[in-house]
Amino acid sequence: MKTYYCKVLLILGIYIFFTTNIRCQQTNPNIIFIMADDLGYGDLGCYGQDKILTPNIDRLRSEGLQFTQAYAGSSVCAPSRCSLLTGKHNGHNRVRDNIPHGTFLQPDDFTIAEMMKKAGYTTGAIGKWGLGNPGTWGIPTRQGFDYFYGHLNQDQAHFYYPDYLWDNTDIDLLSGNRGEKKNEYTHDLFTKKAISFIRENRNSPFFLYLSYTIPHFSDYNKDSPNLYIVPSDAPYSEKEWSQTSKNYAAMVSRMDKDIGQINQLVQDLALEENTIIIFTSDNGPLDYVEKAYTFFDSNGKYRGGKRDLYEGGIRVPMIIKWRNQVASNSSTDTPIAFWDFLPTFADILDYPGSITSDGRSFLPVLKGKSIQDPDYFYWDYGHVRDTFLQAVRSDQFKLIAKHSKDRIAYELYDLDRDPEESKNIIDLNTPVANQLKEYLVQAYDYSENYPRKISK
Repeated sequence: MKTYYCKVLLILGIYIFFTTNIRCQQTNPNIIFIMADDLGYGDLGCYGQDKILTPNIDRLRSEGLQFTQAYAGSSVCAPSRCSLLTGKHNGHNRVRDNIPHGTFLQPDDFTIAEMMKKAGYTTGAIGKWGLGNPGTWGIPTRQGFDYFYGHLNQDQAHFYYPDYLWDNTDIDLLSGNRGEKKNEYTHDLFTKKAISFIRENRNSPFFLYLSYTIPHFSDYNKDSPNLYIVPSDAPYSEKEWSQTSKNYAAMVSRMDKDIGQINQLVQDLALEENTIIIFTSDNGPLDYVEKAYTFFDSNGKYRGGKRDLYEGGIRVPMIIKWRNQVASNSSTDTPIAFWDFLPTFADILDYPGSITSDGRSFLPVLKGKSIQDPDYFYWDYGHVRDTFLQAVRSDQFKLIAKHSKDRIAYELYDLDRDPEESKNIIDLNTPVANQLKEYLVQAYDYSENYPRKISK
């Protein structure tokens, strides 16, 4: 009997030694990238919000680095996600707009997830995808992700009680979502899946792309009180607000609670010192929602929102926590954009392979150092709409071009002096405007998928 117990103890000791040694030898950090959907720059307490409660995200900010000039890849979801994952701005992006549908990632698109896999990471994507429908090359499991759970089609992601979700390439039927008995709220499902993924992969490097759908609207009828769907409007039930505003705030606070769960889980699993947690939004807030947009000042002091190329449409909250690597309770006004993440992650991993990106690594910023700004940042939107928008920022100047059928209208702003973009100075700075017009043309490559030709 003693011999038996000795063998058990020996086996247990060997197991503890090797699992601990594996964790100790892991040098590359885990990365948890959390992205909200249509969350505005001003929707968080740490960015000035005084009505919506976000204590857990505020805590994340106190434990990490807050960016005041972080930019999404686009002012709508699909191209913004494409920019994040492929490291390209919208002048070179594969997916450049939400419409027309049918343009998806291809085998020659190199994603962050593919890079992570080559570096030995387990990769997971949970939530909203929007870059490939079933049967195409664009689905997550063909773009570097080992695991996927959520919405493949971005339009399906408008619904919080759908009939089904995708589990890798299988359909997960949510049978209770019609009739009186509804199944779980999709956001809650995504959080559960994320927690399981972190637990299951805690002993080896992992990359989790958690693309929440909150607080995206759920109905196109802007007059509906159910524009924002949430199981409960707590803790705002007793507020003398419109139901739309209560629901919107409840969605944001619900997400905040779950981000707190994830942050705490990382600490409980003793992963905190080797895990990067990133939180941001895919674009600015929906700007035609009565009350929710104006009542909460969701875009902060900035002009415009979703589908705009003014700052309110593309400037987003960004917080990065990396214990003992990133200074806690710190902030930076260094401009960064979604396409900077691919080279930044490559730098963090010391990735030996070659990458192609429109961005540059901002790893030095995480370490408290400065970096050189690029010549310009570029965005566009509305390839098949009546008005096609382009924007380019260089230093503190930003040029917006509005292409209609027979003319181009230009607006120039000095973001240092006029961050609200209230004064068009196009006639006062001709040399600056001309240089930025050159950048607009330089940044844009023609795509057969979006047949819009650009000229000055």
